[in-house]
Amino acid sequence: MPLGIFWNSIAIFICMAYLNKYGLLLLLFAGLLPVNTWSQVKIEWISPAATADNIREVHGPHVAMYNPSAHSRHRLLFMIEGTGASAASCRVFDSCFAEMGYHVVSIDYPNNVITTTCSGSTDSSCFDGYRQEIVFGTPASSLVDVDAANSIVSRFTKLLRYLSAHDKAGGWDAFLQGAAPRWDHIIVAGHSQGAGHAAYLGKAFQLAGVLMLSGPQDYLRTFQTPAPWQFRKGLTPAARQYAFLHVKDPFNYQFQVADVAAVTGLSPADTTMVQPGIPVHSDRHIFVNTWGTKDYHGSTVNPAFVQVWQYIMDRLQ
Repeated sequence: MPLGIFWNSIAIFICMAYLNKYGLLLLLFAGLLPVNTWSQVKIEWISPAATADNIREVHGPHVAMYNPSAHSRHRLLFMIEGTGASAASCRVFDSCFAEMGYHVVSIDYPNNVITTTCSGSTDSSCFDGYRQEIVFGTPASSLVDVDAANSIVSRFTKLLRYLSAHDKAGGWDAFLQGAAPRWDHIIVAGHSQGAGHAAYLGKAFQLAGVLMLSGPQDYLRTFQTPAPWQFRKGLTPAARQYAFLHVKDPFNYQFQVADVAAVTGLSPADTTMVQPGIPVHSDRHIFVNTWGTKDYHGSTVNPAFVQVWQYIMDRLQ
């Protein structure tokens, strides 16, 4: 088996093990389950340059996946990774959603400048300019250099068009309206830096949902307040926005809760504690964990919490 296919299969298997409460894991190790049983997710690796001539590669290929044998949810999950991460780094997270019946994409994009560069700024619009340039390519920040072609929206749009043209059986055209994304059929998730980008897109478009994981980090320490852009009225209703955080996140849990409250208009007290493997029952929108992992910031994208993701996605249907 080629190495790429091997790691793809491992990612899918990890997710399926959690989704099935480890039943598949035991069967596989007992030799009772053939490998192809847990490798039905179709994964495509697409060079950014293949989607348009003026789009450059930053870390590696875009990633797109879906499970043709799963019951389709008729929604696309667009996952935006955090600072310095590649689209491939999301493959375990993404495969969990593909197993749930969602089409999923993660894009390669310019993400090497950490969000908290703006934290100590005396310019209250610092975070807004930073997000505006990365998401839309508007020349609005001295901290990043992203043109319109290489912005998140451009890269995502070009990827959807590419998938629609080159994978006719994949059903990707359901997420396009003409040449533009059909935003009301798209749930945008993001981790860390990506959480803020997801929230920013939720302001600009009427999305099917927003999922903020370990973020945003757009808190102005100088002014002791969330960045002003987060208070702006957006097109995605608060009822369709969720966050998942860790109380010991090194980027400051209290700042993150304040940011989420600003984005959604919800109370910072609107939280529910969750634990790995424990079913979720709550009508709240901010989920919090205290899991004793070494990676607090990454806990929210660990498949140990697949039941939290699944609960949120079910509420967004």
